Amino acid sequence: MPTDVIKAKNNLLSVGIHAEIPMGSERMEMRKRQMSAQQETSAGGAAPAQQDQPGQGSRGSNACCFCWCCCCSCSWNEDREERTRKASSDVKTEGPTDCDDSPKPTVEDVRSWGQSFDKLMHCPAGRSAFRQFLRTEFSEENMLFWLACEEFSKETNKSAIEDKARVIYEDYISILSPKEVSLDSRVREVINRNMLEPTSHTFDDAQLQIYTLMQRDSYPRFMNSPVYKNLFKSLSEQSPEC
Repeated sequence: MPTDVIKAKNNLLSVGIHAEIPMGSERMEMRKRQMSAQQETSAGGAAPAQQDQPGQGSRGSNACCFCWCCCCSCSWNEDREERTRKASSDVKTEGPTDCDDSPKPTVEDVRSWGQSFDKLMHCPAGRSAFRQFLRTEFSEENMLFWLACEEFSKETNKSAIEDKARVIYEDYISILSPKEVSLDSRVREVINRNMLEPTSHTFDDAQLQIYTLMQRDSYPRFMNSPVYKNLFKSLSEQSPEC
């Protein structure tokens, strides 16, 4: 091959090599720039993330605010539940106390119970004996409700009135309660309206209706029951006057 041709080829190859080197380096530079840009982007993304730490703190504070609200709500509900438990305990304690701790009746007491239902209900021992009879008829809730209303009507503290009213409603008025008393629709509507702002007179109509029910329905059977007759007989035998 002629020498000139060989030189020309070598020149072309040299030029091609030198031309490829810059192209390769440019590509490398472009890759470096891309990698650098990616790193900066990553660094920039990390930095805001770190800067967001305070933001997370603020979100934490918001969460704290939320938790604080929830805690307040929870604590308020706990207080409310505690008051309700206390009111329930008060209401339920008053009933059994009337039954268990009542004084022993005399012959005159027992005889007076036969004269009127009012005299029976005004005598602690009479209420206790009548309640025991109602228990045998599975209607003790009528006496329990009446006793709860008696105590409730004496309450003067507004907060206690609201708590005790809720307990009485849940125990004796609610259709979901196993101790629900029998009331007509008119009285129930009155109670539901009164429960919006309970007072010591919220259950007056219901108490009167249950009192009348016991007087007309249970009281005559009580007077003819072994509970009354046996009590009267045992006391008569112990009394020298009789």
